[in-house]
Amino acid sequence: MTTIYLIRHGQASFGAESYDKLSPNGELQAQVLGRYFDDILKEAPYVVAGSMQRHQQTATLTLTECFPEADVVTDNAWNEFNHQQVFAQYEPRFNEPHLLKQDVAKEANPRAYLAKIFEGAIERWTGGEYHHEYEESWPTFKNRVETALQNLCDELAKTKPRYAVVFTSGGVISVAAGKILGLSPEKTFALNWAIANTSMTTLRLVGNEPQLLSLNEHHFIKAENPNLLTWI
Repeated sequence: MTTIYLIRHGQASFGAESYDKLSPNGELQAQVLGRYFDDILKEAPYVVAGSMQRHQQTATLTLTECFPEADVVTDNAWNEFNHQQVFAQYEPRFNEPHLLKQDVAKEANPRAYLAKIFEGAIERWTGGEYHHEYEESWPTFKNRVETALQNLCDELAKTKPRYAVVFTSGGVISVAAGKILGLSPEKTFALNWAIANTSMTTLRLVGNEPQLLSLNEHHFIKAENPNLLTWI
């Protein structure tokens, strides 16, 4: 029976010109994950990663600590939605990532402020009225992720590895979990906001159908250094 680990990438560079790059903290998180995998995985896994830089960096740093010879299958179906566009369509000021970072930094509770923006932006994106304004609409993104998950499950059902690891993003993991649990868009993205960097969401493959075993495991990061734990 195959166990699938869906991994959110390490902390990226929020507010920088290019978000799609791990921060120094994100690099450390990936290394901690790799050492944890070295403890719990008894053989090399089948590995898939989205094509975004943060996915590839997380995969490389993690595998260096545990299975440096493992091959990585790159599949852009596991890429995140364009969060910058989703923010900017809700508030055009956020076309400039550094302005969003400035606004967040001014707040007494930055995480709560960003959560409010995130909620409004996601509600607009998923609501149905504005699908035509996005390069990838919510239904298209949802279908892409659900298809990627099913294609992976079909492949694993044939090859039957003991483990599979997918390096991806929080929105993708939320949609995958939401599909299994039958969640609404609102509840799906409530999960998204809670998923920590380099956390593990674990699935068990039964036939070619995934079952959710755990969501957002990040105890191994806390055990190493609670200050490494991040959500943004």
